[in-house]
Amino acid sequence: MSGAAPSIAVIGAGRAGREFALACAQAGLRVVLEDVMPAKLRDAEAVFLELGREVALVSTVEDAVRDADVAVDFVPDELESKLEIFSLLDRMAPPKTVLCTPSEALSITDLASCTYRPDRCVMLRGLGGDSLRVLHGRGLSAAAIETVAAMLGGLGWPFTVEADPDLPMLMKNMGYRAGAMEF
Repeated sequence: MSGAAPSIAVIGAGRAGREFALACAQAGLRVVLEDVMPAKLRDAEAVFLELGREVALVSTVEDAVRDADVAVDFVPDELESKLEIFSLLDRMAPPKTVLCTPSEALSITDLASCTYRPDRCVMLRGLGGDSLRVLHGRGLSAAAIETVAAMLGGLGWPFTVEADPDLPMLMKNMGYRAGAMEF
């Protein structure tokens, strides 16, 4: 990353995905918005044109994540959908890409364990609220923290980085501790 603004791939052009993509574009981040539904992309394009914001629109995940530093999905907050998108993102995105998902119910530890990059997976909890938490499983890389901090910092959103409260009890009992870091 080294100081450059991160490139963001937003997967899903529904209301939440469009709003997140728009916030990123307004913050000056390079944004690629993907959706398999052409009508959703047309709706998003109309909104971005009306607001004078440039967002690249693509219809495949592969095109969206090709150069992404962060890939944020906006698929339904259910385990099957999240596992499917994480598996797809893990296969398609370059190794540098941080996989990021908003969820109020799921465990990032579980989702990350299904990828080849568990140290580059984070969950946003409280997105849109006043207490944004970035949750991670065991072993979040310093580069991933830096990348997510650059994205959220660019948006002007304060946040804390915390270990997933759902880390397996064995890890907690073995002394794995990651204090919350505020940004």
